[in-house]
Amino acid sequence: MKKIISPFVLLLSVWATAQNVVSDTIVLSRKNAETLFLQNNLSLIAERLNIDIAQAQIIQAKVWPNPTFSINEINLWRNTGSEVLPAIWGNYGRYQEFGASLEQLVYTAGKRKKMIAIEKVGSDMAEEYYKNFLRNLKMEFRNNLSAMQYNQAKKAVYQKQLKSFQNLVKAYEIQVKQGNISQGDYIRLKASELEFLNEINAIAIENNALQSEMKKLLHLSPVVFIKIDQEDVIPDMTMVNNLNIQDVINDVENYRPDVKLAKLNEKYNQKKYEYQKALKTPDITLEASYDRGGNIMRDFFGLGFSIDLPVFDRNKGNIKAAQFSVEQSKLNKEELLNGAQAEIFETYNNFKAAQKLYDGIGLEYQEKLDKMLDSYLASFKNRNISLFVYLDYVEAYLSNKVIVLETQKELNNRLEEFKNASGQELN
Repeated sequence: MKKIISPFVLLLSVWATAQNVVSDTIVLSRKNAETLFLQNNLSLIAERLNIDIAQAQIIQAKVWPNPTFSINEINLWRNTGSEVLPAIWGNYGRYQEFGASLEQLVYTAGKRKKMIAIEKVGSDMAEEYYKNFLRNLKMEFRNNLSAMQYNQAKKAVYQKQLKSFQNLVKAYEIQVKQGNISQGDYIRLKASELEFLNEINAIAIENNALQSEMKKLLHLSPVVFIKIDQEDVIPDMTMVNNLNIQDVINDVENYRPDVKLAKLNEKYNQKKYEYQKALKTPDITLEASYDRGGNIMRDFFGLGFSIDLPVFDRNKGNIKAAQFSVEQSKLNKEELLNGAQAEIFETYNNFKAAQKLYDGIGLEYQEKLDKMLDSYLASFKNRNISLFVYLDYVEAYLSNKVIVLETQKELNNRLEEFKNASGQELN
């Protein structure tokens, strides 16, 4: 049972199969398949949560440290000669001493703002990392779509020839029994039939692997069979053909997530360097205290503060390490940028070569191949050509059809590589 369904209906179908319903074949266009991929892919959903995690870290960085409250100097029994104090509750507390203090850590040198700045850059990095992850996963997904289209089209070509040969084998079997045709011709046709069956079996095994990978990417039930529509097998190349490759190379910093991520990494290390420099300034701890019955005053209230003295540790090592990290990230950014620009030019040339090859084949040649095959089959049935001449053309026909299909797949893959290198959709 076959049906073309929307992503929403597809989700219902997948739910049904999960309830032990008989497996179904779903036919998807490349566009619908990608919509489902963006909605359902578990890796993308999990990676997207890193953005929320990074934003939560910003919230945490804005929070002041908690104050510390302590009670001490409590005596649990009466000491000889204890001064009689006013009771706290009933008769309790007449001979008890205790102290209480409240401490609050105060960051100096703008450390809190610097920590917030670091986490904000970290949040931006999480977003760019997600975009880069999506960029690479999209190329993998789209190449898988092209491989499935190629596999299915190739299988259709071989199945069509198999059906034709099976009809010939049945006719020859009758003619052999009647003594009109030699056993050798029948065996040769039967061998060709087995070759087709063997090739179709190999295609089916390859398709099983593609099906498994696609169902993982789309998060579908394992019993669903996916078929990709062949109507959009040739990509829209209008925008790519009209662009200026130098402009694409110059704009790589604005579109490639990994390049933007490298720039953010430099900024992140710069913020860390500023934070490490601030750490050489010690923080201050403010204190308010109360002491009951433990001083010359019966009720003593006092204020104070504490601060580390930067005598031995002025954080020089960490500051130097952070400075080296900034320099290192600059070099990594430049290297990645140069590599990205070179990759754009390389993948563009590869795409243009694949496009030239595909355009050189032309639709007219493909139509002629099919017509010539029908003509050879008719001539063979009318005994105008020999079996070997017919088989020789069938072999040449299949070889050329496979080349055409491979060229279509190569065109899609090379376009996706170029789009991936540029960081732009270009359609």
